[in-house]
Amino acid sequence: MRRSVRRADGHEVDARADEFFAAFADASSAFVAAIEIQRGLQAREWPRHEKVCVRVGIHSGKPTLSDSGYVGIAVHTAARICSAGHGGQVLASSLAIAELKARSDGMTFRSLGEYALPSLKDPLALFQIEARGLRRKFPALRSSDRG
Repeated sequence: MRRSVRRADGHEVDARADEFFAAFADASSAFVAAIEIQRGLQAREWPRHEKVCVRVGIHSGKPTLSDSGYVGIAVHTAARICSAGHGGQVLASSLAIAELKARSDGMTFRSLGEYALPSLKDPLALFQIEARGLRRKFPALRSSDRG
């Protein structure tokens, strides 16, 4: 994951337990890293034929840099988007997609509708990112409510 983030000119913000946070200068780089992460995990040979699946959430915004790292509603929103997904899934907000400068590698966006995510004031339109080699079928999002 770290290699994919670095290759897309991203910056590792924090890693703890089962969480990994990264920041990118633009949405295009975040999408490239997310797809590369998923493809890399799927292609890797894991011991005992296990599978390692991660969920990825992408959002755009202006976080604040504090002594403890990036903070603010944009960071909180990205974490909530990620938490709504399933292993192997890449989710993004409509704001992240709107800021995407170029679609690459046959990437498409499937609207999943609006969802009320925990501790966010308003429902958020969420999209599943689909690209060659990525799983496309997942259970319903893990969310408090469909908006």
